[in-house]
Amino acid sequence: MSKQRFSAARRELCETLHALADARLSPGSTGNASVRVDGGLLISPTGAVCSQIQPADVVFIDSEGAPEAGALKPSSEWHMHFALYCERPEIGGIVHCHSRYATTLACLRKSIPAYHYMIAMAGGDSIRLADYATFGTEALAEAVVNALKDRKACLMANHGQIALGATSEQALALAIQVEDLAAGYYQCLTLGEPSLLTREEMAEVLEKFSGYGQQPGQHT
Repeated sequence: MSKQRFSAARRELCETLHALADARLSPGSTGNASVRVDGGLLISPTGAVCSQIQPADVVFIDSEGAPEAGALKPSSEWHMHFALYCERPEIGGIVHCHSRYATTLACLRKSIPAYHYMIAMAGGDSIRLADYATFGTEALAEAVVNALKDRKACLMANHGQIALGATSEQALALAIQVEDLAAGYYQCLTLGEPSLLTREEMAEVLEKFSGYGQQPGQHT
């Protein structure tokens, strides 16, 4: 397949990967990102440093889950990305990273409760924790799909975090927000247990968020 195919999407994905590195959410060669395209998805290659990935390095995986012949090897987490696009037709971009505070909580096997109203950015009244499974496996893909039902982000036990968006740029913005919320929760735990918002209070926040930032004529 020509490296010129999906050139705009390849550039978009590389911009997201470079921004992921700039945000210091992806140390070394950890972390990966993808975008949905006609007939499949584009994903970062395995073992690559996010800041160094170029459009020609990006790997196409078709709608049957077959990586592009002759291309670089796709991210070890491509099963997870593929499963999420199959399950969630509304999403167009995914970012997975090993950001410090989200990963710390994930290693403690803690979800993030409604200690702050901005938890609603992840789509519910908590940021869930996906069950542990070995990286790069279909078992991990299944665990993450389950944790993300009706959610836009989750932690991954003993691993990291993952965020979804209409675009990879939106997914990255949410990953940054999740890391900030994880840091805030971690800091609360150093002093004690934070007071949590009730389900009713979070339901009100979620209702307000459903129309937040929209202009006339736009829809959720």
